[in-house]
Amino acid sequence: MNDSTKRVEVREPLFQRMTVIGVGLIGGSLARACRGGLARRVVGLDADPINLNRAIGLGLVDEVGDLPVGVAGADLVVVAVPVGALAEVVRAAAPHLAPGCIVTDVGSVKGDLVAEVEREMPPGRAYVPAHPIAGTERSGPEAASAELFRGSLCVLTPTSRTPEAALTKVMRLWEGVGSRVVRMDPFRHDQIFALVSHLPHVVAYALIGTVLNGADDGEEVLRFSGGGLRDFTRIAASHPVMWRDILIRNRGEVLDSIARFRKVLERIEEMIRTQDTVRLVEEFQRAKEAREQLR
Repeated sequence: MNDSTKRVEVREPLFQRMTVIGVGLIGGSLARACRGGLARRVVGLDADPINLNRAIGLGLVDEVGDLPVGVAGADLVVVAVPVGALAEVVRAAAPHLAPGCIVTDVGSVKGDLVAEVEREMPPGRAYVPAHPIAGTERSGPEAASAELFRGSLCVLTPTSRTPEAALTKVMRLWEGVGSRVVRMDPFRHDQIFALVSHLPHVVAYALIGTVLNGADDGEEVLRFSGGGLRDFTRIAASHPVMWRDILIRNRGEVLDSIARFRKVLERIEEMIRTQDTVRLVEEFQRAKEAREQLR
């Protein structure tokens, strides 16, 4: 049999109808990555009609709609809204979910929120909590990219109520867009990400605030900043509402992380005050070596 007569295997999509609620950076990127491959048809929903028009114009989704109609008949619903609105959106969608539908999310806070969302799920529908570790400081449908998740990590935080079959399908979804998937306890998730994600955003916002408040002409002072300040505070350009919700929702772990950071900062402050050059070098060298492992 020559190449021209070989049969081409057509793989069945993982989902027939996928509805994405929130077509910004993460939701829009996932929609684009799944459209026509992992999902036969992708529907976009968003509270902002401008975002919906952009999503359809950019080809992120096949169609757009409102909440009751948009989720009806979907076998997968991805809720990509700020974590402060997650439970409310699932509550509104719940009466319209088809039997067997899987609901997942992309929120960076889990913990108690997972249990809250689980309580909103009707019988015969499944919730699989997820957190893709991907993104940029940009937001909105224009920032969406099908390649956003390639080579990234995606954390799934199932509970004893998570059906194994639904968990497997969501795992295959994220692997299908290029992510490496790991499973983690929801509360352990919040401890880790308070340190490695939520605290850095607090520090970046605070550092810019310090410069602005440090002089009468703070905005003018920023004009003289070099690459160090720009690189360090890049994430301070992230969506303010999204990060407000994350920090408030995970406030216990975030406050603990801030306290840890404060102790380290006070230790360095004391080294500078006492001109303890030996310990300063040791502190910086330890941090330098750890940072190099992130490459």
